[in-house]
Amino acid sequence: MIIKIDEAQCIGCGACVNGCHQGALQLVGGKAVLVNDYCDGLGNCIGECPVGAITLEERKIEPVDTPMACGCPGTMAREIGRQEPSCECSQSSELRQFPVQLHLVNQQVGSFSGVDLLLAADCTAFANGEFHSRFLRGKMLAIACPKLDNDTQAYVDKLVELIDGAGINTFTVLVMEVPCCGGLVNLVQTAGRQARRNVPVKVVVLSMGGEVISEEWI
Repeated sequence: MIIKIDEAQCIGCGACVNGCHQGALQLVGGKAVLVNDYCDGLGNCIGECPVGAITLEERKIEPVDTPMACGCPGTMAREIGRQEPSCECSQSSELRQFPVQLHLVNQQVGSFSGVDLLLAADCTAFANGEFHSRFLRGKMLAIACPKLDNDTQAYVDKLVELIDGAGINTFTVLVMEVPCCGGLVNLVQTAGRQARRNVPVKVVVLSMGGEVISEEWI
């Protein structure tokens, strides 16, 4: 699936450009245009368009004999150099509940009431060696990947239930620097607009090497 823009309906407001977490849209000649193949069909931009000029369409991809020269930066294979640790230091798990996949989290369990929730992209725990001690300590955990997981609307519904029903205290959204990870932040923001309660949200972005690039409340 990929987005389709009706140029005749587009008014050039730019709302969809701001809503696209992968940077696949730009305003060209006063109209929104899909400028690269990073679009994953998540559809966040559709809800941002005030005139309904954006829809989803199924597009057949023709097979090619040569490897792709471009694509989502998050799918590019790379090696990350590491220094050997100077000691074998053990670290205790800070996990407080199970399961942790967002689709499977039971928001009706009383243990979510008044807690701080860490919503982490799947890759983050493997990228950063301090995941448990620095990010998970004192928090409940949910993990998700908007690039690979199906039914992202169910994610939004679950997050709304965690905010309004379970009554969580804060969100910390931990993502990688790749564009598709921005979809997780968009899901939380969408849920925040639909929920009755206002819950503070902190976004932490990791580099592909696991270092913290940015950390801010939004």
